[in-house]
Amino acid sequence: MAAAEHFDVVIVGAGLSGVGAGYHLKTACPDRSYVILEGRDAIGGTWDLFRYPGIRSDSDMYTLGYAFKPWTEAKAIADGPSILKYVRETATENGIDRHIRYNHLVKRASWSTEDAAWTVEAEVGGEVRRFTCSFLFLCGGYYSYEGGYTPEFPGAESFKGVIAHPQKWPQGLDYSGKKVVVIGSGATAVTLVPEMSRTAGHVTMLQRSPTYVVSRPAEDAFANWLRKVLPGKLAYDIVRWRNVLFGMYFFRVAREKPDQVKKRIIGMVREQLGPDYDVETHFTPSYNPWDQRLCLVPDADMFQQIRSGRASVVTDHIERFTEKGILLKSGQELEADVVVTATGLVLEVWNGVEISVDGRRIDASTTLSYKGMMYEGVPNLASAFGYTNASWTLKCDLTCEYVCRLLNHMKRTGLRQATPVNDDPTVTFEPWLDFSSGYVQRAMAKFPKQGNKTPWKLYQNYAMDLMSLRYAKLDDGVLRFTNPAGQGARTPEKLAA
Repeated sequence: MAAAEHFDVVIVGAGLSGVGAGYHLKTACPDRSYVILEGRDAIGGTWDLFRYPGIRSDSDMYTLGYAFKPWTEAKAIADGPSILKYVRETATENGIDRHIRYNHLVKRASWSTEDAAWTVEAEVGGEVRRFTCSFLFLCGGYYSYEGGYTPEFPGAESFKGVIAHPQKWPQGLDYSGKKVVVIGSGATAVTLVPEMSRTAGHVTMLQRSPTYVVSRPAEDAFANWLRKVLPGKLAYDIVRWRNVLFGMYFFRVAREKPDQVKKRIIGMVREQLGPDYDVETHFTPSYNPWDQRLCLVPDADMFQQIRSGRASVVTDHIERFTEKGILLKSGQELEADVVVTATGLVLEVWNGVEISVDGRRIDASTTLSYKGMMYEGVPNLASAFGYTNASWTLKCDLTCEYVCRLLNHMKRTGLRQATPVNDDPTVTFEPWLDFSSGYVQRAMAKFPKQGNKTPWKLYQNYAMDLMSLRYAKLDDGVLRFTNPAGQGARTPEKLAA
């Protein structure tokens, strides 16, 4: 096995989060070396992986975009190729792309207190390559890239048409003029239905139960006007904060007055689809708003296609697949040439990396999360994980800032190890996410836990995280700094050997 390469920081993943981490290291810790290990052969993560029709964000780009790079295109609700271009531009403009090693799939990382270093193992074309680093930053997202979640549908093998999952979209799939059934009711389904119905013969969204669906303009008229009268960065910052504050306000109202918010959302759907449409059956969820993530449809595109008759919604359960389509519990059979299983993702803990500390394998499910980004008993490791009730990048930007503060503090003090330690007997364990979505519930048992109080509590609140990650004291008595430089230390050269 070849000798390991040493870097101050190893970043896992070259998507939205990993590129953001590279930028923050470059600007806040310019004297630190870093490498980005990407398991695939391209930059962009989600925005390069997903190729299904109409792929877009369900967050506005003024909050999904980086704090340091203004979004300048007209559409605030952007399509996947535009977001991928934005991520790649960021990497190229800042020289981050030169730090990426492609086809390096990180499998294991082990911490040595004696060396104050991680040894990271990546699979590269059947070989294992080793890297050592002082700090490990997991930026590979929250789901497995191997494939999405598809339930075992009885009789699926008898279906004569095409079955496709959005995560592995068949190249060149022709659905023009054909009957399409999209199974699911989440963000992917409400993206696919209006897009595919533009050319398909008919598209049916088949759901077990309804989801909250809200419409908003694809373009932000105020933002586009503001860019004309103010410098670009100032305009971007104003719109970003407006959207952050409105999102926080809406989430709070939804929690405090769920019946009122539910009535308003369903009322807006009724306005779109008319008094004769069965909104009660197809667009009235049994749960409260924000118990699951709301689905966004830009410019009411899905409602338009339903009104035109090119798309429809069926709320029922699947009995089994048939040669011609899907037989439902009600006895109805949906004929289909193409079935799309928009049935969710497979959530993955710690980017699928096996973590051990001083020879002891760490079980994520028994570990407390510190500030939603570090982990009890795991030194010098952070992970980027966004919000469920706001855009992913808002939390990731703050996490990157915090990691840089931490690295600079450790350099200043000469202490090489930062470990969250819980010795408070009154801290109780709670699930990492309080979300009722199926793909979340399937995975929560494997995920780290949050505590019932600061700093172990995951607040899903940008303003609180801003204070906690940007301004709060680093040495808070819970994050313990140890392992002075020179104490049994080995040089990077000796570590690499």
